[in-house]
Amino acid sequence: MHKDSGIETLALDAPATEGDALVARASRRAITRRGAVGLLGGAGALAVGGLPIAPAAGEVRIDITRGNIEPLPIAVTEFFGVSEDEAGIGRDIASVITADLERSGLFAPIDRRAFIQTAASMKVRPRFSDWRVINAQALVNGSVELKPDGRVRVEFRLWDVFAEAQMLGRAYQTEQPHWRRVAHIIADAIYQRITGEQGYFDTRIVYVAESGPKIDRTRRLAIMDQDGANHRFLTDGRAMALTPRFSPARQEITYLSYFNNTPRVYLFNIRTGRQEVLGAFDGMTFAPRFSPDGNSVIMSHAEAGNSDIYLMDLRTRTPRRLTDHPGIDTAPSFAPDGERITFESDRGGSQQIYVMNVDGSDLHRISFGEGRYATPVWSPRGDLIAFTKLHRGEFFIGVMRPDGTGERLLVGGYHNEGPTWAPNGRVLMFFRETRGEQGSSTLFSIDLTGYNLREVVTPGDASDPAWSPLNP
Repeated sequence: MHKDSGIETLALDAPATEGDALVARASRRAITRRGAVGLLGGAGALAVGGLPIAPAAGEVRIDITRGNIEPLPIAVTEFFGVSEDEAGIGRDIASVITADLERSGLFAPIDRRAFIQTAASMKVRPRFSDWRVINAQALVNGSVELKPDGRVRVEFRLWDVFAEAQMLGRAYQTEQPHWRRVAHIIADAIYQRITGEQGYFDTRIVYVAESGPKIDRTRRLAIMDQDGANHRFLTDGRAMALTPRFSPARQEITYLSYFNNTPRVYLFNIRTGRQEVLGAFDGMTFAPRFSPDGNSVIMSHAEAGNSDIYLMDLRTRTPRRLTDHPGIDTAPSFAPDGERITFESDRGGSQQIYVMNVDGSDLHRISFGEGRYATPVWSPRGDLIAFTKLHRGEFFIGVMRPDGTGERLLVGGYHNEGPTWAPNGRVLMFFRETRGEQGSSTLFSIDLTGYNLREVVTPGDASDPAWSPLNP
């Protein structure tokens, strides 16, 4: 059961013959968004903890580690509904799924005008010859049913067209207003079944919304779904807000606010709107980020011209100093296991990336390329650290291994900054500023291989994005 919206998930077996009903032998089982246990029919396999067993030989599959790959042709039909309201929701769900998959750069959705078989006639089983002729390798169909109690039931099936076999089948029941989130969850399930990697569509982005002239910007917090839907502002702009970061465990954000012109780290509860200053430090606090378990916040504290890194336990509100050096230590980020921390420092004479243990021991530099390095962020997978690099007047977004080897620059330009990871560790988001007094600030995403650069549309200028974990 999904905590926020009460979404119940059921697994569907594959119909064995043309005459079987769509919901043949539905296995009723409530599962969580993570740690799912579902029965996958047909060519599928048993998935435990979200980790599928290796697919059968020849099954439709995308290897996302190969770099610039040819997107997989996929057909996503409108979800069938008997009533006009059901059919309308079905069209909207199919559109959201299609947009999610296309935006990943791994799928090439086929124009629905090319479809031969109708959604209604697929209630039993697809006519696979109709889909092969338009070059669909994978096929998604489904249905929508509005219940008397106001809830909506959404079913979908993923098919391997050439094998003529079901790869995945599930049904979801929830309150009608949550249909859009169900669409993202379905897109995640399709992504994971075909790539073998966790999806990232059922997520949100918090960022700094900017307005006004560059010399006097209003900066306030805003939040939206990863596709830009459900956008809303969290703060009113009277106090400048910067560097928002999601909690991995609660509906909270930590961020920097200039309330009363004093930089302080705050906690913000997304549900209630309640906010509180974190700690009673002399001087300024900034660059906050949660620990992987959500029980602590790591941040920089500047006093008397010196900036060091502190860790605060949110349960006791007790701060602990981790660095003690005349240089500027800032922008800390935890490894996903919580055992190590990466941060930037000029202690060696220029802005570089360092790594240390969570107790401050074994502190060492890992960036040794040309230029300056900033804003390190550890991947959720633990295998890479993303960063901003300044070299010869250009700003680059890049990645390197935690030991400093394997540096790769993904994108460069006038001013690219502030990388944040999708929860599957395969996509980065950042912001880009353009030159001049009339220049803008825009969010972009790019995949880990350096391909599929996409603008992330926001109502106005945007900076400092932070990607949420998968929604609970």
